[in-house]
Amino acid sequence: MSTASTNPALLVVQAARRGRVRSTANRDFREGLIRGALALAALFSVAITATILLTLSWETFHFIALPEVRLTDFLLGTTWSPLLGAERHFGIWPLVCGTLLVAGVGAAFALPVGLVSAIYLSEYAPPRVRATLKPVLELLAGVPTVVYGFFALTVITPGLQWVCRALLGDPIFPVYNATGAGLAVGVMILPIVCSLSEDALRAVPRSLREGAYALGGTRFDVSVRVVVPAALSGILASFFLAITRAIGETMIVALAAGGLAHMTLNPASEVQTMTAYMVQIFLGDAPAFGVENLSSYAVAAVLFVFTFALTVVGNALLRAFREEYE
Repeated sequence: MSTASTNPALLVVQAARRGRVRSTANRDFREGLIRGALALAALFSVAITATILLTLSWETFHFIALPEVRLTDFLLGTTWSPLLGAERHFGIWPLVCGTLLVAGVGAAFALPVGLVSAIYLSEYAPPRVRATLKPVLELLAGVPTVVYGFFALTVITPGLQWVCRALLGDPIFPVYNATGAGLAVGVMILPIVCSLSEDALRAVPRSLREGAYALGGTRFDVSVRVVVPAALSGILASFFLAITRAIGETMIVALAAGGLAHMTLNPASEVQTMTAYMVQIFLGDAPAFGVENLSSYAVAAVLFVFTFALTVVGNALLRAFREEYE
């Protein structure tokens, strides 16, 4: 019996009955294929980013090399009129000003409203209310941005005109204005702020809340003075992500902000953003290989630099305020 039980041939037959003998070489080959596929996926994203950078850099260089374009005028000029008049001006700051104005209005609305909503959902709302409100709020993220643009034109701007007419006797706001577009952008980025901030607040350990309550803190004190500071890194991440999304928004500003590129800080005025200008160029009104077409690449490069700088600053602040709990 002992000889039969140690017979190699018998052991192989028994192993075959229990299941197929796994080959180490086959296992290593499959794992190598998986690692290779994952590496290719990572390299694909890097290659796409590098291709975008090369395309923007190459076309921007050709734009700046044109005889009618001066680099100092592009970087420091305050007049943007590439399509009209015998003398064209390519000062980027009117488009930058319009972009920041619209994004600022959207952030001024979405950041506080989103944070307060997140605090309510995390610290105050009963489980059933939270289970209902959060999915409904996140549905706003699935609405097409062109719908928000029409919403700004048909609801937000007329509402602003009605309020100003009732209070001041003058509608003040034209059909296309930075406030209407900014509020629509704020509604669009509101789910980003609320959802990510609420996740960060709920990730704060329960022991911090219980310790604050044991010291006599009220629910408001615990929420504002304990939970929010503990989740500050996640909240800041939601803020920077939302602001970056607002700066890069296209359809809302193309429909509701207007097409007048000028230097202004008046939120009731018509403005043109960098993304709206690119939409205007690629609608087909400008020559396909002219200076106007190349200028859109230069504007896109400036937009990329803005969003990249914002991402770098955001990562630095996140590292500074990051808290780790056991």
